Formats: sequence, structure tokens, C-alpha cells
Amino acid sequence: MARLRKTLMAAAMAMVPLLAAGAAQAAAGPTGDLKLERVVMVMRHSVRPPTKSPATPVGTTAQPWSSWSTPYGELTPHGGEGARLMGAYYRTFLASRGLLPRDGCAAQGDIVAWASGKSRAIKTAEMFVEGLQPGCGLKVAHPDDEANDPIFHPAEGIDGDLALRAAQRQKPGVAAEARAHAADFAVLQRVLGCDEATKAGCGIAGKPSELKANKGDTPDLRGALSVASTAGQTVLLEYVEGKPMSEVGWGRASKADIQAMLRFHTVKFHYEVGAPYIAERYAAPIAQVVLNALGGVEGTGGKLTMLVGHDTNIAALRGFLDAHFAAADYPRDDPPPGGAMGFELVRDGAGKPFVRAFYTAQSMDQLRELQPLTAANPPSYAYFALPGCGVKGEPTLCPLETFQKIVGGKLANPAKE
Repeated sequence: MARLRKTLMAAAMAMVPLLAAGAAQAAAGPTGDLKLERVVMVMRHSVRPPTKSPATPVGTTAQPWSSWSTPYGELTPHGGEGARLMGAYYRTFLASRGLLPRDGCAAQGDIVAWASGKSRAIKTAEMFVEGLQPGCGLKVAHPDDEANDPIFHPAEGIDGDLALRAAQRQKPGVAAEARAHAADFAVLQRVLGCDEATKAGCGIAGKPSELKANKGDTPDLRGALSVASTAGQTVLLEYVEGKPMSEVGWGRASKADIQAMLRFHTVKFHYEVGAPYIAERYAAPIAQVVLNALGGVEGTGGKLTMLVGHDTNIAALRGFLDAHFAAADYPRDDPPPGGAMGFELVRDGAGKPFVRAFYTAQSMDQLRELQPLTAANPPSYAYFALPGCGVKGEPTLCPLETFQKIVGGKLANPAKE
């Protein structure tokens, strides 16, 4: 980690040198003669219980939340196996594309894995790596102290008051979100056992929401929208953990209900880390690692670079890039447990380098049922466009030098407010 911090500090003082080649006007299509050279994946940890008990405040549910055998906030054995299955799939998938060996262990330095200081992220990375390189002894780097985590939990560069004002400028605004998500609130109230039919006198719909500043940090969304996000995530986690449907949302939640409630998750991120002022600071350390690894900066990555952290990291990176993604059967821009935002470095037949952004994730049922992932039953893998990039006929294919200019420019001159 000390070496990584030194690299990040040096990179912050000078951008990665840009390639001299001009932007391509045309390139081979995604199934053409593009050669894969590097992959960087920014992954969310896999399944965990809620981080606290009760998951939502007293009075917001008609019944107590279901119990978990795994301690709060820790990776469950089910989630660990889900991560291992993803790793096993990517061993075969990346071998089929010529990036890693199909058998045996990759050469030293070809795979680099970094994780947040949170144990659920470390264990997710370790299980993914075990599936990817079984028996090879590949180590996952991570901070010794989760409080000192400059990549996944940056604590510098954000003015809390400026961040609050930036979040308050996000459209359509917190007050309007409740009206826009009235139908989703109705689903949530029913699942919580707090709709009008139950007369239980609980729930959150109709209660206000607001943004609160945090000194030197991102703002918090509080009130109904925040509780709705946590409640929706908790029911999702019950589902993908493989709990009996009688325990998933107290037996009142279908998969479609979960998908509706998950929309609150993206609302929360839109305000807490989505504004340019916030995203371009909070995601800067990860964006720098991505930039360095794709550019082949010595000591910053390998053929495959893994960064295993949290949904907030991915949401902030999405805001940094001002991009939108789709992941399996989840709502737009929602980072699923165990899924990853990724970046490929590819070259066309003329040797010109390009970046392609993608999102990969198991579907809800693949994770719930711990389905083996194969070519016949793969996880979702969908390319998405990066604003300001793209070439004629290939909107998801971004010239490397353009990617470097966009990311490097935001690192050098982040939004002022």
C-alpha cells in the first residue's frame, strides 16, 4: 500500500503521458480483430447482512427484520461462494480472449488485486482470486487499517459545505424525488407491512427527506428516501443470500417488487456522490489507478487489475465519468453485490489502442441459486458509452488518448463547485 500511495501522489502531480497517435475515425467492431491487452475491474463486495441492527429505524416496519447467522456487515459464506464462482468464470473467459493462461498460474505481476480495508471487501477479493487462480497463492493487497484507506475511502479534498450545495443542485431535487417515486414507495410500504390495508401505523412514505452536510466529506441523504434505499437493499440481500421466500421481505416481496424498491438506491447515490464536485474528488484515487493501469504505468497494475470496494465507489466513478450502465436485471446505474464496472484496453489491427467500459454482474437468480457460470450461463457483460468518447459506428469504443484526456483533465482540474 505504501508503494501504491507513492504512485498515486506522483500521478497527481503529473498526468500520464498521452499517446501521440490521433483519434481513430473507424475501428474494428467488438467482435472484430481487436486484441485484449489489459482489464481493470472495480468491484463491489458480494452479499452481506445489514451493517447494523435494526436495518431501518424502529417504527418503519410492521415486523422485525429477518435474522442472519453472519455478523452484521461481514461477507456471508454464500456471498463468498458467489465471488468464487465469478472468479472461476473469468479464468475461462479471459483465457478465451488470450489475456490469461487457461491452465496453471499466471505469471507474477499479471494479476494485481487491491481491496478496501473493510473485511467484506477483502474476503470478496480473496474468494474471487481463489476462483480465478486456484491454488496459486495470489495475495490481495489492502490497508492494514480500514480508517487509513486513501483509495476507497478518501478523506481529503472535499469541502462539506460546497459538497452539500453541489448535491442540492442535482435535478430534479430531493423534494421532487418522492413524487417521482410514488409508485415505488407504494410497493415498499406494502412489503414493509405498512400500507393502508394493514393499518399498522408504521412506514416511511410521506415523511420528508433532506440533505445534510458532513465536514470534509460527502453529504448524507436522510429521511424517507434514505430509509427506502436501505430497506430495498436489505430485501435484495435477503433474496440473493438464498433465504426462503417466506423470509424475503416477510414473504411479501416478489423479484419485481425488489427491482422497484432498488430504484431508491440509485436516488441516494445521485445526491450523495453524483454531483461533479463530489464525484470528481471522491472517485479520483480509483480513477487514477484505472488510468495508470490502462496506460501501463509501471507498478500500478497488471494484465488484470482488480479493485474491490463498495457500491459508493462505483457510484462515484459513474458520476466522475458522467456515464450510465445496465447490470443484469438490476435498475439502471445500480451496482449489484459482487458486480463490477470494468475497462478493457484493446488494440485494432493497426495497433491503435482503445478503451471500452463495461459492467458485469451475476443476475439476482444466478447469485441466489449460486449457479455455475459458464459460456452457456454467463454473468451479464454489457458495454456502455463514455460521454466525449466513441468513434464512428462504435459508440462504446473510446480512443485511449481521448480517455486519458477526459480522465486526466478531471483529475487535474476537478469541478470547482
